Order: sequence, then C-alpha cells, then structure tokens
Amino acid sequence: MSFTRRDLFKMAAVGAAASVGGNLQASDDAYPIDCSQTYGVLVDTVVCIGCRKCEWACNNEHKLSTTDLKTFEDKSVFQQHRRPVDNAYTVVNEFKNPETAKPYTIKVQCMHCNQPACASACIVGALKKNRLGSVDYDAWKCIGCRYCMVACPFQVPAYEYNEALKPRVMKCTFCLDRLEEGRKPACVGICPNEALTFGTREQLIDLAKERIKAKPELYFNHVYGEKEVGGTSWMYLASTDFINTELPKLTNDPIPHTTETIQHGIFKSFVPPLALYGLLGLIMHSLRENKEDKESDDERS
Repeated sequence: MSFTRRDLFKMAAVGAAASVGGNLQASDDAYPIDCSQTYGVLVDTVVCIGCRKCEWACNNEHKLSTTDLKTFEDKSVFQQHRRPVDNAYTVVNEFKNPETAKPYTIKVQCMHCNQPACASACIVGALKKNRLGSVDYDAWKCIGCRYCMVACPFQVPAYEYNEALKPRVMKCTFCLDRLEEGRKPACVGICPNEALTFGTREQLIDLAKERIKAKPELYFNHVYGEKEVGGTSWMYLASTDFINTELPKLTNDPIPHTTETIQHGIFKSFVPPLALYGLLGLIMHSLRENKEDKESDDERS
C-alpha cells in the first residue's frame, strides 16, 4: 500500500485541525468582511432573453467541456431542467410566469453567499469567502468529504465523479482572476441585453430597488439575495413571485450560525483525535512499507 503526496497532505490538513483543538473554518469570527462593498451581480430575469451566451463565455473562460458558440444557440435544452455540473458552472433554464403564461429565463450558478454554508461545513478550510466577494475553493486542501454539497441551500457544488484519482468540487469561481485584474466576470461581459449588472452589493441593491420603483408593473417587489441566508453576492429581479422560480424559499438567517455549534461539538471532541491518530498510523505504515521494500531490494542484490 502506498500514498500519494496529495493524500498525505490532505491527511496532514485534518491532523493540523486536530492539533489546534478543532479550530475549523466555522467560527464566530469567520466572516469579518463588509459585504456591502464586495462585488456582486444583479440578474434581471425580466430583460434576460435566454441567449445562453453567458454559458458559452463561462465555458470558454474556464476551458470547460464545450466551447463551440453554435452549440449554445440550441434552445431545445430548455425542454428539461438543468443544474450546474462539474463541467458547466452556470446554466440557463426557462419557466413560464403562471400569472401571464409568458416564458422567462433565469441563469443559475454559485450564489457566493455572504456567510457561505459550504465554507462553514468544510472541515479543512478548502472553501472561504474572499474579500472581493467570491467564495473560493482550494482543491489542494479538499479531502473529498462533500459536506459542502450537502450544506449548500442552492444545491450548486458539483463533484468530479469521473475523476477517480483526483476528484474536485467544481462550481462558479466568480472569475476571481478577472476580478483581481479589475475586470467583470466573463458572463457579465458578454451579456447582450444587460441582464447581468456588475458592481458592489450596495450599488446593486440600490439599482434593483430603483428598477422596481420605476416599473412596478414589470417587477415583483423583492430583491432575491439581498437578505436570504444573510445575503448573497448574486441577486435577482423577477416578474413573478420567486416561489415560481427555481430559487428556493429561504429565511434571512445565515445557515452557518445554526449549524456551527453542532459541527464544533462533533469535531472538537471526536473526529480530530481520530484523524490525528489515523494520520500518524498511515505515515508509519507507509514508512515501514518503504523500509521493507528497500530491504528486499538489498537481499536481491
């Protein structure tokens, strides 16, 4: 039996959490960021035309499965509901407004929550809220527990099940590299109808409320993501009550604050010691196996 470098580092990360008494990502001081000034995107489903160019731009930016623009001109995909997957970080779905029977389209991706449940659930800190607004993922730290997938109220993180040796959790990155360069996310930059607006959360909330006030006959009076689960970086406007969309009905309470006590109780008192002992045992086993292999080679020579 042998272990890869990545395996040992992952185990070491868990052991490190144990050595500091279970000081995990989830804590009362995990979210010191002023999210009113972090970046976000306002998705206006009233003006979205369902062109799917945002899907293409995302795939092209991140070199995902399909980058042929003509492929994304196919509207037959709207016949079935889709979710983001490991090789498609964002998708557009079509629905009908039950009040008018008119179709409308809505883009979904990671919401980049102000207080992300996925980060709170991650026992090794592979997910964290960035000061620019994105929720970042560090594959090097990830141990593949998939707790983030269970914790996410929007069911966004996807797992690379087809990658047997080095699977990762995949989701929208908010084009962090572009943000750091002062550029908009790829999907926002290509939107031909300005259904996607980039700015700070504070600016976007003000803009959304201005649009509702200016045209109350077009917009349902609610900015989705302003307060849901403590607020999200991606926010939505719609022509109908959001219960008619695929966005879930959620309370305004941040999810981490309701789960951290349980999580801390479990990992501080039970899992970290086992993880530490398991790490030490695996390292000793690997070293012993290497020593036996060396002795066998010496005997043959």
